[in-house]
Amino acid sequence: MVLGLFKKDEATGEMEDNFIEVDQIDSDSKLRINVRIEDLEDYRDVETVQKLVRDGNIVFLKIKTLREKNIGELKRAVQKLRKGSIAMGGDIVGVDDNFLVLCPQFARVFRQSPEEMKVG
Repeated sequence: MVLGLFKKDEATGEMEDNFIEVDQIDSDSKLRINVRIEDLEDYRDVETVQKLVRDGNIVFLKIKTLREKNIGELKRAVQKLRKGSIAMGGDIVGVDDNFLVLCPQFARVFRQSPEEMKVG
C-alpha cells in the first residue's frame, strides 16, 4: 500500500476520502517556463533556436526535414547547437531520430540507463 493514502475503511469496506488543500499560484507569475516546438528546416534556423534557449525556453526541435534534405548540414547545425548549449551552461539531448531537446542553464535532461530503470 502506497503510504496508506488509499486505505479502505475496514468497518464499511469503502475508500476513505483524503483531501489536501493546495495554494494556487498566480497564473501571471514569472515562474512559468515556456516549452517551444520548432522546426529545423535550414542551417540558418540555428540562430533562432539558440536565441529561444538563451531567453529561457525549453525547445523541442524537429530535425526530420533537414535530415531528409541534407545530412551534412544537419550535422553542422547540431554541432553548432551543442557548442552553444555548452557555452551557455544548458543541456541538449537527442530524442528518437527526429527530435532534439534543448534546455537553458536552469533545466537539465534526466538521463538514466536501461539497467538503472529496472526495478526489483
